[in-house]
Amino acid sequence: MKEVKRDTKETKISATLQIYGEGRGNIDTKIGFFDHMLEAFSKHSMMDLQMICEGDRHIDDHHSVEDCGIVLGGLLKEEIYPAIGIERFGNATIVMDEACVECDIDVCNRSFLVFDMSCYGDFKGKVGDFDIELVEEFFRAVCMNAGLCVHIYLKRGKNLHHIIEATFKAFALAIRRALTPNKNNQIPSTKGVL
Repeated sequence: MKEVKRDTKETKISATLQIYGEGRGNIDTKIGFFDHMLEAFSKHSMMDLQMICEGDRHIDDHHSVEDCGIVLGGLLKEEIYPAIGIERFGNATIVMDEACVECDIDVCNRSFLVFDMSCYGDFKGKVGDFDIELVEEFFRAVCMNAGLCVHIYLKRGKNLHHIIEATFKAFALAIRRALTPNKNNQIPSTKGVL
């Protein structure tokens, strides 16, 4: 487990990640709802994540959330690749009361994100003080820096808290399944490389 630090004019972040952990999260971004989501990710991915962030929240939460995604994505990339002896593909559908979110992942070292919340309509608003537009920014930063192809799709839902929490949990479970070790102990690609 390696510690990564990111220090910019906008944020100061330190983080560690153990992908085959026990689901322990020690999160302090000063953004309560975001902390709750990262803790849910840690718990359901079974990854041990420690992340401390000091950001320019007097402007807004955008830099903190995006930069935490950059850091988490970088940690994932460092821990995953070269991807040998894993399932590679993962899928999860999570329901939370009326909300249902599906996440599909390919651990392929090619970055792509499909983030489709269109069945909600105009996916804007806030949960507490948290701007929900930042959810997509976070996942884009993770995918671009981790080399993951991720499709996140809202099947149904009305309550923004439920929708976002189901999104983080679906991502967590899908990546846990994608990283499940198998007995093949080879790179899971006909190319021979990811």
